[in-house]
Amino acid sequence: MMAEVIVTYFLARGTCLGFAAKFLVAVFFGWQALAVIFVQGSFLTLSQVEHPMEFSQAALLVLCITYCFFFPSQARMHKHTKHKHAHPLSYISQSPSPAPSPADPADDWNSYNSTGVFNVRTFGAIGDGITDDTEAFKATWDTACQVEESAVLLVPYGYSFMIQSTIFTGPCQSELVFQIDGTLLPPDGPDSWPQNKSRHQWLVFYRIDGMALQGGGLIYGRGEKWWDLPCKPHKQYLDSVSKFLMQAIRFFMSSNLTVQGLKIKNSPQFHFRFDNCRNVHIESIYITAPALSPNTDGIHIEHTNNVKIYNSVISNGDDCVSIGSGCYDVDIKNITCGPSHGISIGSLGNHNSRACVSNITVRDSVIKRSDNGVRIKTWQGGFGAVSGVTFSNIYMDNVKNPLIVDQFYCLTKGCANQTSAVFVSDILYSNIKGTYDVRSPPMHFACSDSVPCTNLTLSEVELLPAQGDVVLDPYCWNAYGDLQTLTIPPVSCLLEGIPNSLLKKDMDYC
Repeated sequence: MMAEVIVTYFLARGTCLGFAAKFLVAVFFGWQALAVIFVQGSFLTLSQVEHPMEFSQAALLVLCITYCFFFPSQARMHKHTKHKHAHPLSYISQSPSPAPSPADPADDWNSYNSTGVFNVRTFGAIGDGITDDTEAFKATWDTACQVEESAVLLVPYGYSFMIQSTIFTGPCQSELVFQIDGTLLPPDGPDSWPQNKSRHQWLVFYRIDGMALQGGGLIYGRGEKWWDLPCKPHKQYLDSVSKFLMQAIRFFMSSNLTVQGLKIKNSPQFHFRFDNCRNVHIESIYITAPALSPNTDGIHIEHTNNVKIYNSVISNGDDCVSIGSGCYDVDIKNITCGPSHGISIGSLGNHNSRACVSNITVRDSVIKRSDNGVRIKTWQGGFGAVSGVTFSNIYMDNVKNPLIVDQFYCLTKGCANQTSAVFVSDILYSNIKGTYDVRSPPMHFACSDSVPCTNLTLSEVELLPAQGDVVLDPYCWNAYGDLQTLTIPPVSCLLEGIPNSLLKKDMDYC
């Protein structure tokens, strides 16, 4: 037996070393082995110690050897558990440096599926800005949309993805984040657009409930070649050609939407369009297009309610925000708008249609170097109503028509006079200050001959000419309202009271 050999060897060299050997046997061979030696009568007692110093040295040897061999082995047997930190999972991709080679789809799928993040490159997207990545995006969407817990569709940083006209259809199984960290591109101009693809819209989100479109990436509409079509920038172009132009991002029949942090530029026509939607929150987006780019509205909404548009910068060739028929409960705050056509309600009532808009607020914003400031525009012949509108705390910087109601809106010179009109009432202009372009009056209230505007209220309105000392008088036509404070320039053209010609039916259309 190995234990007996060890003890015998050390006993031959001295009593105390034999004692140390017995302890080592207990450690390495177990106490049963030591018991066998005890039975053989070789156990050491303190009375047998002839040399105390030698005993102390032996005991110290036992402790040192035990520590060196026993405790490291315990450490090796310790089961290590991965540290769990409170940091949330980040699905924002980082800059590839150097550019990564295409990953094994199976490996990517395993990692992303476990975290609910679905990278379009995993599904075959190349991201070189030339290859058509449409099918990869559709496959990624279809997979993420079926996940029962929240999912993220990731467009990674460092890549440019060219996509054809596509409809992303819901509803999905749960809320979904469409995270754009890279760049999205359509085909380059109308000549590159496939004949079997819609030219009216590019990326459409249909019947979505609970989605965030967000990220630090870029949506580049490549509108330059569309704008180079004949007749630009004449009015006839808008009426005949622009209806064939592509709108970049459209949400249709969707709800509980967030658009946040994105940059979008040079859409051929509207940059964002929301129709038949509800509960829309737009935050911290940047929209840009040239000042002469036709019909490039930044954000257009129609038949949409409970909308919040906050903390964004928009400059383009048309309205920064345009509010169409069927909208109510819209709050627009802290927008820097311009150069542009301003922030508009309308145009409404085209082709003798019914239009209803109510409870609209535009506040705490800046409009600069624009053709209009805050505008309500309606066609003759329409019907319905615009009511409950507040424009407050707005600074105008060299704006051509800071405050304007135009009920004779027309894109050509051939619009005939009609008796029917959208009824405009309960409009408040409060704390609006700044400068105006002297080519037009600072206030222009041109209301219908047969359906006048009523209850226009002005408070703390101070508008000075941007150039020179000539102060233009405000213009009013069949406009009823009152002044809560003195205005600059003075307004004396508003009519008092309620017109006798106003019929109850004019107010009941909505």
